[in-house]
Amino acid sequence: MKISKHTYTFIFAMTILFCIYSCKKNTDSKKNIAIASVKISKVNVSDEQLLDTIQFQTFNYFWEGAEPNSGLARERLHMDNIYPTSPKNTVTTGGSGFGLMAILIGVERGWITRNQALDRYIKIVNFLAEADRFHGAWPHWINGETGKVHPFSKKDDGGDLVETAFLVQGLLTVSEYFKNGTEKEKELVAKIDKLWREVEWNWYTKEGEDVLYWHWSPKYGWDMNFPVGGYNECLIMYVLAAASPTYPISKKVYEKGWARNGKIVSEESYYGEELVLDYFEHGKDPIGPLFWAHYSYLGLNPKGLSDQYANYWKLTQNHAKIHYKYGVDNPKKFKGYGDSLWGLTSSYSIKGYHGHRPEDDLGVIAPTAALSSFPYTPKESMKVLKNIYQNHDSLVGKYGPYDAFSFENNWYLPRYLAIDQGPIPVMIENYRTGLFWNLFMKNNDVQNGLDKLGFTYENKN
Repeated sequence: MKISKHTYTFIFAMTILFCIYSCKKNTDSKKNIAIASVKISKVNVSDEQLLDTIQFQTFNYFWEGAEPNSGLARERLHMDNIYPTSPKNTVTTGGSGFGLMAILIGVERGWITRNQALDRYIKIVNFLAEADRFHGAWPHWINGETGKVHPFSKKDDGGDLVETAFLVQGLLTVSEYFKNGTEKEKELVAKIDKLWREVEWNWYTKEGEDVLYWHWSPKYGWDMNFPVGGYNECLIMYVLAAASPTYPISKKVYEKGWARNGKIVSEESYYGEELVLDYFEHGKDPIGPLFWAHYSYLGLNPKGLSDQYANYWKLTQNHAKIHYKYGVDNPKKFKGYGDSLWGLTSSYSIKGYHGHRPEDDLGVIAPTAALSSFPYTPKESMKVLKNIYQNHDSLVGKYGPYDAFSFENNWYLPRYLAIDQGPIPVMIENYRTGLFWNLFMKNNDVQNGLDKLGFTYENKN
């Protein structure tokens, strides 16, 4: 991989053009252009300007880069226009949930108007209402032009409850944002409420087992056979399943299925930090990829969040700290690792896609790992952000840092994944303002679900 030092003239010229085009009706367009025209250098850029820049670029993946018919997030955007595994019009359910939240950043920071966002949301919910669903749950992938399921794998051609949970997390956050607005905004909220109420969470226990199952297919039934026991990225699924006003699970499903009758608790430490929970129900690795500290916590606020099993702020913060310490220690002596380049997660890799983590490290860094950890490790994450933008600008494109790279293997591809780009602007916004934590945690159904499962939390009314 050739890492050169270019200027940012081209990138930011394109960004300015986007702002001029998309923000003509925005009364705050001068602010947009000022943000977009920031030049990255070691001398004159502030931390706030750099955060504005990366948030704008990653927001734009879900705004300008969206699949045009549905308005949803493309599963992947490849700037080399090579799509070897799924068509460009494939949209991702979970990544779209992250994108729904990212679009609100555009409103709050003046990059688009509230009405522009509202129109996009209406397009999205109308599409989702007509798209394939399976007992209320959407599939992992959808054809953005037809609304029909695009199989994720041979037998994964039906409902995906985890991806649905990530989507619903975004929908409920949008609903809270608009619930006291105009009649048109309240119509959007009513449509979201209908979609939320139609997800049959308890049916995904195989109609009676004390655990939630990830998949169901009308053709293959329960053949995927993936009961979801914790700890992993799926906490939000259990919270929403308990919160459902129409098809809720019992607390017993959470305790027996997710928490494994208490076996989820860990007394172990790694790199001097308490693990708090057991990261692998069927494995021995001490720590998981960092996206586990992001996906469920885009809306679910880990600060002050506790139940009988964990203090979730300690859990998520320690998760990020461990990855940081591992990167500094760099036991495999991979090129580039250190206090300004760390963080392992599931991402593109040298051969396909891989779940990178300390015990399964291939020398591949995905920027989303550290950058989505800003709430947990702000100083350490800022070092990574500055390092990438100031020293390795060929790794940054129109929609922010490319998905993954390896100095050790001289490798990168100019490609993006929605599930990796989405958490970056959302978690940075939670770090800066707490926007999404404040919105999601105000939802009455969410609070009812947390209460039902025995959680304590900061945002309780």
